[in-house]
Amino acid sequence: MLWRHLFGYLPVNIAQAIAGFGGIFLLTRLLTPEQYGLYGLAFAVMTLFHTVFFTWIEAAMARFYARAEAQQRLPDHLTATYQTMFVLALIGATLGGIALVFLPISTGFKSILGYALAAAILRATLNLTLEGRRAAREVSRYSLIEFFHISSSFGLGIMLVAATGLGAAGPFAGMLVAAAMALLFDLPPMLKRAKGGTISVAELKVFVRYGGPISLALIMALAMSSADRFLIAGYLDTASVGVYTAGYNLASRTLDVIFIWGGMAAAPLTVAALELGGQKEARAMARKAFGLMALLTFPAATGLALVAVPLSAVMIGPAFRDQAAQIIPWISAAGLMSGIMTYYLQDAFTLAKRTNMLAAIMIFPALLNIGLNMVLLPRLGLQGAVIATVISYGLGMVLSAVIGRRYFPLPLPFEAAAKTLIACAVMAAGVLLAPWPQNWPALALLLAQAGLGAGLYGASAYALNLADCRHIAADVIERLRNRTAVEA
Repeated sequence: MLWRHLFGYLPVNIAQAIAGFGGIFLLTRLLTPEQYGLYGLAFAVMTLFHTVFFTWIEAAMARFYARAEAQQRLPDHLTATYQTMFVLALIGATLGGIALVFLPISTGFKSILGYALAAAILRATLNLTLEGRRAAREVSRYSLIEFFHISSSFGLGIMLVAATGLGAAGPFAGMLVAAAMALLFDLPPMLKRAKGGTISVAELKVFVRYGGPISLALIMALAMSSADRFLIAGYLDTASVGVYTAGYNLASRTLDVIFIWGGMAAAPLTVAALELGGQKEARAMARKAFGLMALLTFPAATGLALVAVPLSAVMIGPAFRDQAAQIIPWISAAGLMSGIMTYYLQDAFTLAKRTNMLAAIMIFPALLNIGLNMVLLPRLGLQGAVIATVISYGLGMVLSAVIGRRYFPLPLPFEAAAKTLIACAVMAAGVLLAPWPQNWPALALLLAQAGLGAGLYGASAYALNLADCRHIAADVIERLRNRTAVEA
């Protein structure tokens, strides 16, 4: 079932990959480093705004949907979540507008932030609907809506940057329009399911107790992933923010897409296993999920570090690429630790409904990241920022693993991790030892190194049977043979 759900979400992740990499490729050519820096700062503000106001209710929608469905209280659950979202949207829009009026920033940056905050509100409403679809295991419907939204956001955003004077505001304007179109299509059917439902104060308290700490923990996580951009702007300049954002996004987006893909498939199944089968079933599903994530993400992080130079030359504009290539290996390591922490280890707290501990754990890595940036940025420049990020995520991962087991004993599959690292070592040795010609174009070198690495890793993974891939491959081949025989 896990693999079937994984493939069901594949179109969404293809769209995310195209939008993510296409955005970096095009925006670093259409925008100057300073403009791209403003885009990076506005994106961080938008993410913080979304997290503060909306993430907790999205989390509650996902976590309690299966229980409400089992108890035949789904209309009440949907009514409570949607009415709360509409109130939060009104409050967020009001406070955001007031802040834009009085903040001592340039008019141009206020305009960018205005588009970003409006996009965040509509995206949050769409997210609530999509979380409902995902919790209901409606994989096809979820994939269709999210694919449309991501593709439209990307296409419209790039078009607006290229054809209008919106500049760094263009991508946010594209997000705004795309979210509005997706809501027109998918919100009415979800509201129809909520018909006849009632909202109760007791249920809202449950939502707040569960989702509030998740939002607070994510705010701490944002301090690790985004606070450094504001510190770079303060200690260095906005153009440096643009360079840092380009390298950071290229590495982290690659891993985020894979972790989110795995999380989309695994999280609803793990929650359902716990609610319907108990702790033993949930642990079994979590073990499978970790093996699958390791299979996909360990080689991705290793590969990014190996091909950082040709990848930067191909994907990033000339004004950004040299420094970005130096950042990518560090962010690959940080992104891997962040993904394991967020999409696996911290599931212990959500499954145990002890989300209050998430925020408590994340405070220490967040403060460490800010402190290290303040010490290292003036001395090492952008390199100091990435070192601070790696150290902070390492601490967060260790704390999540040690403390999380006190509340829900998630498996720690060291054997699966070790076998996957062996396959990655084979891949790295092959790529590093191969005699690559110095005069090859960057694209040819990137394709050759990536192809060799993928081939070596694939062969090693099959030989070691990582995540039971031999059985899966045999099953797929057998299905194809049967289909061919039937058609013949």
